Order: sequence, then C-alpha cells, then structure tokens
Amino acid sequence: MRDAEAIYRTPLGAAGGLAVTGSGRQHARRAVTDRKLPSFAVVLVERGQGWLETAATGRMSLTGPALFWLFPNRVHSYGPDEGGWDERWALFEGSFTRDFVRLRIMTERHPVVALHHLDEVMRLFGKLHADLLDDTNLGQASAALMLHRIVISAARQASGAADRRQERLDMADIVETLRRRAMQPLDLAAFAAEHGMSPATLRRRFTLETGLPPKAFQLRARMDHAKQLLATTDEKIETVAAMIGLDDPFYFSRVFHEREGCSPREFRARYPRV
Repeated sequence: MRDAEAIYRTPLGAAGGLAVTGSGRQHARRAVTDRKLPSFAVVLVERGQGWLETAATGRMSLTGPALFWLFPNRVHSYGPDEGGWDERWALFEGSFTRDFVRLRIMTERHPVVALHHLDEVMRLFGKLHADLLDDTNLGQASAALMLHRIVISAARQASGAADRRQERLDMADIVETLRRRAMQPLDLAAFAAEHGMSPATLRRRFTLETGLPPKAFQLRARMDHAKQLLATTDEKIETVAAMIGLDDPFYFSRVFHEREGCSPREFRARYPRV
C-alpha cells in the first residue's frame, strides 16, 4: 500500500442510526498530533509499529495488526515508527454509537484491539470503501452495515471469542438456558455460580453474546411471550401477567406499555385471533 486515498461523504438525512462519513487508506510515515475529530473514527493498522496517545490512555505502544477507536471531540495523537505503517480508516457517527459505548464494545480507556483475524477485518474495510465509492443511497447504507460488522468483529477479537469457539458454544448454551427459564425468578449470583463464573463475568459475556444483560434479556423474553399469549389466547390480563412470572398485573401493564407503546389490552385489539 503506497498511494493515499480518501473519500468523504455527507450522511443521508434519514440515516440517523449509523452513517459512515469518510474512508481511506495509506502508507503513513508521519504522525497525527493534537487533533480533535467531530465524529468517531476507527484506524486499522495492517502492519507496522507505532504509538497512540489520548487523555484516557496516555502514550501507549501499538503493533499491527491492530485497530483503535478515536472518540469525537477528544484530543489524540498517533503515528508510526520510522518504518511507517499501512493503515485504513473510517469516520462514522449516529445514534448507534451510544449503544456501542454503553455496551462497552468501544471504550476510551481501552481503545486498541489486537487482531487475530486480520483478513476478516481487511475485507470489511475494503467493502466499506467500495460502498462509499458507489456514492448512492444503497452504497451508504451498505457502508454503515460494514462499519457495524467491523465493530462486532473487533469486539469479538478483543474478548478472545474468535479464538475460543468452545467458549462461544458454552455461552450459547447459557443463553438458551436462561431463555427456557425466563418465566422463573432469576437469582443472578446463583445462575452465574451454576455456570462456574462470577456474576460480573456472566453479565459481561452474556451482554457481548446477546446485546443485553441477563435481566434485560429475561424481561424481553417475558414480554415476547406475553404478546404471544395476548394474540393467541383469551386469558385475562392478570392471568397473562402471572403466566410470565409477574404477579402484579399493574406492574406488568406499565412495563408492557413502556416497551410496546400500548397497553396489553390495546395490543390484543390490534392482533385479534383468527
């Protein structure tokens, strides 16, 4: 990689969830110093060595293959050692970034991800760049999808999940176990001990696997089952609440309305039984 190449795009007005606003690639030999960006950025170092410095991390060494996240309106500096490095980068913004941060998929204190599967990430960056070159609504939407996949791939590699297939299979079993028990009370400490880990570890790995912590996952499963019962049976609202493990029908109705934007009775009216 020798020639620098960069594309910048104005995000679509309707693309509020995630939008890629720039992409590029180059063989970098000079450092970026004391810069702030108005958006998020991800930089992929394919090969080479160098450093990254932010207020949250201080100065840290970096060896490719790796990528790192840059956060908006945060001063940062980074650059390669004397030999330079091959890099790709993308700029992005949108409301989905709040979820990435909230779920700790991207963190300011640990922005660097060592990559064990570089080919996968390079392919995603390449497709993202090609999508932006397309310069159509569909191309921008596809670029956003590629960025989302880069985020997930990096998170999995950061957790070591990509190198621990058995652990992922074990986690899938734990998720399925909680799904089966969703209508029963959940003692998180006991549930974690049952699977040989601490509550904090279970919560972290469960959230990485499903996007939700265990209790939020349980509540979603309960509400989904409630919708099924409301649409397919004539059971009373208080009976439906009890059937999903909530003894207080008023609490059930309030939570249901918060999640679905309508009461259980209104939901049933929208989906009358055939």
